[in-house]
Amino acid sequence: MELSHLQDMVPPAPWEEIKAEIEEELGALDRVFASFENQPVAAASLGQVHCATLRSGEKVVVKARRPGIEEVVNVDLEILRDVTQWAAKHTPLSEVYELPDIIEDFAYTLRNEMDYLSEGRNADRFRRNFANETALYIPRVYWDYTTEKVLTLERIHGIKINDIKALDAVGIDRHLVALNSARIIIKEVLEDGFFHADPHPGNFFIMEDGVIGAMDFGMVGYLTPWDREHLIRLYIAAVQLDPREIVSELVQVGAAPSHINRANLEREIQKLLAKYYGRPLKEIRARQVVNDVTPIAFQYHLRLPSQWWLLGKTLAMLEGLGLQLDPDFDLFAVSQPYIRKLPWQMLFAHDWGRELVQSAFTWGELWAKFPQRSSRLLEQLEKGELQLVLNVKNLKDGLSHLDRVANRLAVSVLVAAFIVSLAMLTPAYAPGQIWSFRLSVAAFVAVAALGLWLLLSILRSSRR
Repeated sequence: MELSHLQDMVPPAPWEEIKAEIEEELGALDRVFASFENQPVAAASLGQVHCATLRSGEKVVVKARRPGIEEVVNVDLEILRDVTQWAAKHTPLSEVYELPDIIEDFAYTLRNEMDYLSEGRNADRFRRNFANETALYIPRVYWDYTTEKVLTLERIHGIKINDIKALDAVGIDRHLVALNSARIIIKEVLEDGFFHADPHPGNFFIMEDGVIGAMDFGMVGYLTPWDREHLIRLYIAAVQLDPREIVSELVQVGAAPSHINRANLEREIQKLLAKYYGRPLKEIRARQVVNDVTPIAFQYHLRLPSQWWLLGKTLAMLEGLGLQLDPDFDLFAVSQPYIRKLPWQMLFAHDWGRELVQSAFTWGELWAKFPQRSSRLLEQLEKGELQLVLNVKNLKDGLSHLDRVANRLAVSVLVAAFIVSLAMLTPAYAPGQIWSFRLSVAAFVAVAALGLWLLLSILRSSRR
């Protein structure tokens, strides 16, 4: 079967199979639910969603995993691994991409999507992150009726976010919805480092007063403070049209090998920047930028972190959704306030005190162990047991060369000293003192011969 993102247009599994799956996890339906609708409101590759009412009266949706889907996914992943191994041996793809790592990242994401306990925790985390946000609503998770295979969420009502006619019919401000959608995602990425990585229209509904109701928290992305810092640096370098800084950042994050042909890569990036130079931000599309970057990444064997590719896909999907809501949607303009304040936030949020304490403990531990280790070192030295192993190629030749250089340096110093001495003695010569004159001439001849020998020695070595 095709492993794709959860969508709401996949044929549903037979009701009896889904019912058996839910009852195996929660018990008999009539004991848990006052009512349960047999027909799903959404069906996807991995699971499907049914409306229900709890015995306590709360309206909920129950997301159940398709029976046997775990076995199917495991078989498909094994097939992908086999294909990857073949491709690594018989195609040049392995020279550009770490194919096994890509498959394992994909497998990790897919298994997380099938784990509804993980999805429930993701929903709770989003709710905490947006506790003060009035434009977003995260449904409550009913943990008493949630397992690894069944997820029970508060039921929310609204219009699907891309149903333009329905939104216009009830007077929803689509421009405001687009701005709020972008602002929420950008906050997730740049402030929280935890973002909804599957923003397709089936996962968002517009509730009363234009509030965005979110669903499906199985696919998420993570960005560390280090990731966000370097993303901001890359963005600033791109805005400043600085290809050299962009390449430096790519090397810093490990996306480009240190031995890469920097000059050629800088030229390619310069061409890419020139394509967008002078264009208003609202005319630049994230999807097009991703498409333009991909061939360069392939040509120069750039290996961007998997979360960065996931982020690029998320922003492209968000932009497409925003353009459906508002043709003048400008993702980059919405991100500007966050871009400007994030470096300062990261600076002041840095836990300098904790790092100083850790460093103090490290130095304290080193100082405490120093007497014991130094005593052991001295004992080995006294007993002749101390051995130093140097793994240096051509060490003997290198030492011989160093010895010759040192000898020449010493002779050069002596020659210079003789010359200076002769210069100081020459004014002291007095007429009639023939011995003094002869001594000066002899010294000059000796110094000249020594200097000539040194010159010939250097010339012979340079020809080897």
